[in-house]
Amino acid sequence: MPKMKTHSGAKKRFKVTGSGKIMRRSSNLNHILEKKAPARKRRLHGETEVTGGKRKHVRKQLGI
Repeated sequence: MPKMKTHSGAKKRFKVTGSGKIMRRSSNLNHILEKKAPARKRRLHGETEVTGGKRKHVRKQLGI
């Protein structure tokens, strides 16, 4: 049986930290930014952890 391939879209969107957390980019920061407050945009500019049921799904895509 051949090896599982890593999902190409997932490897571009997620990164795994040293402790094993899966990090992703925050949503709501791509377009329609004029009406969003500067404080809201600052809150969204970082990375957040993938939690809940999606964590298992992303781990499978990354081949972890």
